[in-house]
Amino acid sequence: MNARNLFIVDDDDVVRASLQSLMSVRSGLSIRSFRSGDAFLAELPMLDPGCILLDLHMPGASGLDVLKTLARQGEKHVAIILTGQGDVIRAVQAMKAGASDFLEKPCDHLSLLAAVDHAFEQLRQSTAENDRIRAAQDKLASLSSRELDVLKGLIDGRSNKIIAYDLDISPRTVEIYRAKLMEKLGVKSLSEALRIAFAGGLIPNPD
Repeated sequence: MNARNLFIVDDDDVVRASLQSLMSVRSGLSIRSFRSGDAFLAELPMLDPGCILLDLHMPGASGLDVLKTLARQGEKHVAIILTGQGDVIRAVQAMKAGASDFLEKPCDHLSLLAAVDHAFEQLRQSTAENDRIRAAQDKLASLSSRELDVLKGLIDGRSNKIIAYDLDISPRTVEIYRAKLMEKLGVKSLSEALRIAFAGGLIPNPD
């Protein structure tokens, strides 16, 4: 099993050491610490996906600044914000900016472990969903323009005859294109093809 990456970003040396000591009891964790938001952001492009224990108040780039940068990077990291006691307003701002959870310092160790486990599960689900989307997009990209036209006709609920009329080809040719696109998508039914079309963004989600 690959190690799960945990990044601790806090300007307080004692807090960083305490968090690292506490989280080291969990097997399978690869832990790295950063003494500032700026130090973390400097290495962010090279870091693997993982969970971040992120202090809210730091000199230079604050926790909110880090969250804003993470939002532009996609869903590679899940952040848990660490706040001072009673700093609920800023914690809410952090949640709106994309934080998974927030904990007041000093952190209850059981609450911290539970929050980290939840963050890793969020990351796992997000990664699996992104993989599914990319796989669907790759399959759709393998279709020829004519096969894609036929698929769009099927998505619109048109019969082979109507699709043939719209594309100015014979119904038999539509059947051939349909068989080819099903083969390329690796599906045996129209419902499976539609699921790939949805996942790949060919069918827009309703507002």
